[in-house]
Amino acid sequence: MKIQHWVWAWGLAALCCAVGASAQTSVLERVAGGGKLVIAYRESSVPFSYIDSQSGKPVGYAMDLCLRMAELVRKKTGKKDMEIDLVPATSANRMALIEQGKADIECGSTTNNAERRQRVAFTVPHFITGARLLVKASSSIDKVEDLNGKKLVSTKGTTPLKAADQANRERLMGITIVEAPDHAKAVEMVEKGEADAFVMDDVLLYGLAAGRPDPKALKVVGRFMTTEPLAIMLPKNDPEFKKLVDEEMRRLITSREIYPIYDKWFNKPIPPNNTVLNLPVSYLLRDFWKYPTDQVPF
Repeated sequence: MKIQHWVWAWGLAALCCAVGASAQTSVLERVAGGGKLVIAYRESSVPFSYIDSQSGKPVGYAMDLCLRMAELVRKKTGKKDMEIDLVPATSANRMALIEQGKADIECGSTTNNAERRQRVAFTVPHFITGARLLVKASSSIDKVEDLNGKKLVSTKGTTPLKAADQANRERLMGITIVEAPDHAKAVEMVEKGEADAFVMDDVLLYGLAAGRPDPKALKVVGRFMTTEPLAIMLPKNDPEFKKLVDEEMRRLITSREIYPIYDKWFNKPIPPNNTVLNLPVSYLLRDFWKYPTDQVPF
């Protein structure tokens, strides 16, 4: 009887080990074995990752960088016929997609910070921004203090939402904070008067406003409430894949190959309306890129 129990226990342990080994298969191993590379994209994070309404396809600065990484994976694995699956992500589910292995790389506008690094990994930041306010052009709101007793919207699962909630509680500002499912809905709420302001990374606010029917009806105001180093998100326990992506990001930056990619999305006409954002590389990002690293002090 004891022998039977031992054999059963040994078999169960072997099965668990096999399942564990399978679950820990790296991205490069899976692709080398004929698997697909799964890229998560955002639908309205202009100009980082968004759906071009004319082509119906995801485009953007982060998407271009991720497609570079996909080509690198093809070369590394020798799988020239590697397929790419594109899956939509929201601010609420993007981390879960990476954690649960439903996506290999997230190409959007995600902030690399200490709290998130407990769950996922990030490569070298491709942008540094901060949270500000989007309001109607006719609004008297000029800073966060002007929101006392008013309604503020932000996108679910974002760092600006968390920062606004903390400021509201600590300063007893009496702001009503509401969550929107995505950036596009939050802008719409401001346009319709359902919210007095939308707090989000200022670069996203500029991009979102530029894509609206009447961009001049909106304006970005206020001081930076946060510092947001945006980076491509990766699985936490896949050092081989992360090393490959990190090395390519550093190469793109030190060789200055990243600058034409940046200019394409921030200083030239972008789809669908051929809007120019006119956002040159900031001094913060330029200084950070002098010594590109995935280690950020946030």
